[in-house]
Amino acid sequence: LLEPGRLSSWNEPKLLPTRDLHPIPAQRPGGMHEPGLRLGATATATTMASPVATSEEGTFRPKTTTKPTPPRGTVTAPLGPIGTARRIIQREGFFSLYKGLTAVYTGIIPKMAIRFVSFEQYREIFHSFSHPKNNTEPFTSTVTFFAGLASGLTEAILVVTPAEVCKIRMQSQYHSLLDPQQMKHRKYTNVVQTATTIVREEGLGALYKGVVPTMMRQGCNQAVNFSVYNWFKKMVLEYRGRKELDSWESLILGGVSGGMGPLVNNPLDVVKTRLQKQVVTPGKPAKYTGLGQSCALIAKEEGYAALWKGITPRLLRIMPGQAITFMTYEAVSSKMTKWGVF
Repeated sequence: LLEPGRLSSWNEPKLLPTRDLHPIPAQRPGGMHEPGLRLGATATATTMASPVATSEEGTFRPKTTTKPTPPRGTVTAPLGPIGTARRIIQREGFFSLYKGLTAVYTGIIPKMAIRFVSFEQYREIFHSFSHPKNNTEPFTSTVTFFAGLASGLTEAILVVTPAEVCKIRMQSQYHSLLDPQQMKHRKYTNVVQTATTIVREEGLGALYKGVVPTMMRQGCNQAVNFSVYNWFKKMVLEYRGRKELDSWESLILGGVSGGMGPLVNNPLDVVKTRLQKQVVTPGKPAKYTGLGQSCALIAKEEGYAALWKGITPRLLRIMPGQAITFMTYEAVSSKMTKWGVF
């Protein structure tokens, strides 16, 4: 006779000794396995590696597993502006959404001043070239386009490129605003200190990283922006039979025209950001070296869709900004004209 727990035949089921069975401790939700039974350390390893587990009655059942939960402190969020904002807030605090603000408002005032003053000057110059004998003719769409293009190039060289380099360095560094130690040891603190650090470590030319795609982006933006706005303005004034737009009309037309540029030139913005974000170490080759090389490398490594990353937050930022800008510009220029300043 066979002893209990021994096989009576090679193909008969094995009877497990009940004395070695003991319950598995309950796992926290999201663990690797559910509560069950195990047979010593060896059986435990076998059970986890095998797609089946042995029950107390000696039968077999499929092993049920669940996905492991991410480590404590890890924030999971879907891709997109809302998910990204949620992830930043949970990891670094709400005010991390305002990193680089000093660089933004330090650059925005001179940028807007240079943009509109240079646009008006370039438009007058180009108009005098196209109508040398009669300067009373209305501005053509061609004159408006090239004046906008020139104003975008001017602001890119004088203000936008250095301000963007500082802003991107401040935004891309990781430090939690909830942790005083990380706040204390962050590398970039404000726009002046950031610019000083960049010049000291990388030279003055580092403030003009990505100047070519920045010039192309700003030039394209303002050429399209001013052209679309003035075309819509002309159509509305002719339709309504008036000489000036209402404030709400300038607001809407400014927002619509402001969204046209980013839809056209987002690849330039992606390349500009990659060039300005990277820190070049002496003796090591830079990953991104120029406009063409960067576009080709991004498309090769991440796909062509990567050249359109960030289009949604760009539109959410630029369209309201341009709406307010054009409404303010029309109101201020109208008042200054009535006061005889122009």
